[in-house]
Amino acid sequence: MGKKPATYADLEALPEHVVGELVAGELYASPRPTMLHGTVTHRLGGELLGPFERGRGGPGGWFLMEEPELHLGEDVLVPDVAGWRLERMPAVPKTAATSLAPDWVCEVLSPSTRKLDREAKMPVYAREGVRHVWLMDPRTRTLEVFGLRDGRYEALLTHVGDAPVRAAPFDAVELDLAFIWGRMAS
Repeated sequence: MGKKPATYADLEALPEHVVGELVAGELYASPRPTMLHGTVTHRLGGELLGPFERGRGGPGGWFLMEEPELHLGEDVLVPDVAGWRLERMPAVPKTAATSLAPDWVCEVLSPSTRKLDREAKMPVYAREGVRHVWLMDPRTRTLEVFGLRDGRYEALLTHVGDAPVRAAPFDAVELDLAFIWGRMAS
């Protein structure tokens, strides 16, 4: 007799100090992110907001959000940062979650989520047509950029270190990785 698939009610029953996700009928509960993880997420969003959401110093045309709840088929995912082109999401949804797959997601890797992000969530993103996925590891200061091609992700870029970088789909602007990784402003 097989195990009963987890439901949204199982997600709602989790304590507030964890992030819950459903992937292929399995419930994943991860601890709240560390300060370093949160800093990388916040600073990445800040670097992208001006040029890509507001159009200041960049092309605009995007809606960006930290930790959106995505209802993708039977799966419920919460990427660290996600972005939709304005043609696909022209207004901020008034709901707590969306079933519209993003055009781009970024997962900031941590020891507790590394396997989930890479092995369980990426196939869902591919199935739903998310065109770009970034995996950022603040411990190794590594940015991996993937592009969707023929239903599978191919590695477009692996960048290690603090040097500035341009990465699809946001390659119109150079990202200050030293700042994103947590270097304090002087």
